Amino acid sequence: MRADATKGVVETMTTGRPDPGLNAIMSERRHLLNLAYRLLGSLAEAEDVVQETYVRWYAMPRQQQDAIESPGAWLTTVASRICLDLLGSARARRERYVGEWIPEPLPEHTEWTVVDPADRVTLDESINMAFLIVLESMTPAERVAFILHDVFRYPFAEVAEIVGRTPVACRRLASSARRRIRTSRAPATPTARQADIVRDFKRAWEAKDIAALVGLLDPDATTIADGGGLVSAELHPIQGSEQIARTIIDIAGKAPDMTILERTVNGQPGLVLQQAGVTVTVIAFDIADDRIRHMWAIRNPEKLRPWTN
Repeated sequence: MRADATKGVVETMTTGRPDPGLNAIMSERRHLLNLAYRLLGSLAEAEDVVQETYVRWYAMPRQQQDAIESPGAWLTTVASRICLDLLGSARARRERYVGEWIPEPLPEHTEWTVVDPADRVTLDESINMAFLIVLESMTPAERVAFILHDVFRYPFAEVAEIVGRTPVACRRLASSARRRIRTSRAPATPTARQADIVRDFKRAWEAKDIAALVGLLDPDATTIADGGGLVSAELHPIQGSEQIARTIIDIAGKAPDMTILERTVNGQPGLVLQQAGVTVTVIAFDIADDRIRHMWAIRNPEKLRPWTN
């Protein structure tokens, strides 16, 4: 169930019952979507969390709603707790996932197929693919404490109420998460330089120039693909610049009608592969010292919904 479904549910629940606070309540939707996406790495799950949050709000009697001093804070708390529960079960679900699991990629806003601005996730450094991959390595409590405090600036007293731990414990969780981020993060490469490298990679791929591709990749580069068992994809990471270069040249040879487009993926320069005008793969990059360290190729069609008209 998606954002338009959320509106439908709310309209149904409020039919025949004037609700002067409806606009204020619904204005929180974008904030909730931004929060849930960062916590879950899945746009589809984030949208479902937002809907469930509104369902719970409108399931309360009006008198109980009116007694809540800050509806926005209540909505954030409920959405965060739903996400915390989902994160707790996500590991088991992803152990059953076919192949590697990669967060859902997001297009830049000019290409977003959803018109309503309230349904768009804000593109900043906290949703680039490398950042989301590190978040996946955290415990659910670490992830929630870190995102709420470091990204959304909630005080630890409020984070503690949401996570169900003491403020001191939440401070420790966020600190642990911060260390994970620092350990994995390479010196930032300017976006313009990243775009140049991705463009050179695209041209070398189109030209089937293995030497040029190897030169753009870190010798220890890694490529991970996510097909979810729904489309063909490498089930295990591909290691090493030469192996990666040969693999993607082989892919190009098997799909002569493939078009490679430069696009923004989660706020960073990336590539989109299309066949017959349909997006079949979205590729995100992690670049450091003018070399590509990681490539994430998302092929699972269920994760490409925002990229398909």
